Amino acid sequence: MRVSTGRATQSDSRMFTVVVEAFGVGKQRQAERRFTVPLALLQGLMQTIARQGGRISAVLSGDASSPETSPPAPAAPQTTPPTKPAAVSHADVPVNLYKPKAPFLSTVVENYSLVAEGAIGRVNHITFDLKGGDPQLHYVEGQSIGIIPDGTDANGKPNKLRLYSIASTRHGDNLAGHTVSLCVRQLQYEKDGETINGVCSTFLCDIEPGAKVKITGPVGKEMLLPEDEEANVIMLATGTGIAPMRTYLRRMFEPAEREKNGWTFRGKAWLFMGSPTTANLLYDADFEHYQAQFPDNFRYTKAISREQQNAKGGRMYIQDRVSENAEEIFAWIENPKTHVYMCGLRGMEPGIDEAMGVAAAAKGLDWSELRPQLKKADRWHVETY
Repeated sequence: MRVSTGRATQSDSRMFTVVVEAFGVGKQRQAERRFTVPLALLQGLMQTIARQGGRISAVLSGDASSPETSPPAPAAPQTTPPTKPAAVSHADVPVNLYKPKAPFLSTVVENYSLVAEGAIGRVNHITFDLKGGDPQLHYVEGQSIGIIPDGTDANGKPNKLRLYSIASTRHGDNLAGHTVSLCVRQLQYEKDGETINGVCSTFLCDIEPGAKVKITGPVGKEMLLPEDEEANVIMLATGTGIAPMRTYLRRMFEPAEREKNGWTFRGKAWLFMGSPTTANLLYDADFEHYQAQFPDNFRYTKAISREQQNAKGGRMYIQDRVSENAEEIFAWIENPKTHVYMCGLRGMEPGIDEAMGVAAAAKGLDWSELRPQLKKADRWHVETY
């Protein structure tokens, strides 16, 4: 379906509601979704929907949303910030409210696949209810929780906890403030000709809504967002390393989040996402949507290793995208308001270090000296595994 937008000008304030089917991942694809955007962003939104395989069933002039079927219209970045709460210092961040010897017993709310047909492996989005705790289990973006899977190990002892990066904002996916979500890939590897499944990741990917799960934490202060609403944020993620990046981007650009948290992001954000196939891209439709709605504030760059080639004709990895954009990345880093976040497989670090080293050398700088300086200034954040 094609709609002519005519000549859009910056002063054109007309709004359009696009009604979409089969757009997003998991349960999102089963529901009708509506997006209300100004004329200037209409064409970009429609292109994003087409690229992601969505079906546009209607384009309505004006805000044709209804409370039953659509979220509130997205708010444009504001030029003057609303009154905001006091900045949260690291000392105020909740840590270890629940420990392994006395975990919080949570109930699974939902568990659905995040990957499309033809993807490699299993990756699920799992949400847990946190109501009823004393103290209330709460957290902030960039933290992790521990999961203690049911059962015992080979020695008959209770299974040990595994840490997972949180994939929801402090308000939870439902914005009610009492859930936490994880993005979990099932670990599988071969040993002596046998496929071995990871204990905790399999436990989580297989778990059913209504089941009880032992949770510890939260933990972690390495990946916290700056409180500065005008900060610039570069995000480098592979696989389920996207979890903390999703929390940042929802906090920055999800309309209901922006309204609820009193923190109005006005800086620039740039996400580099590495994935083996398009089918393995996680939360891709949401990120494409943010890019369409906030083109001046958000960029989304993908490295799909089995489908794209780098400049040398080899597979396209995230470090190749960093190399391609190294000069601009460095220009961002030269701004003291810029923070860099890296999360994913530990193997991504050497390639990114090499790419940054080449870019630094071109400016007469030594990356081995510069990176520790960024770390000391609390501007270089890494969580790899």
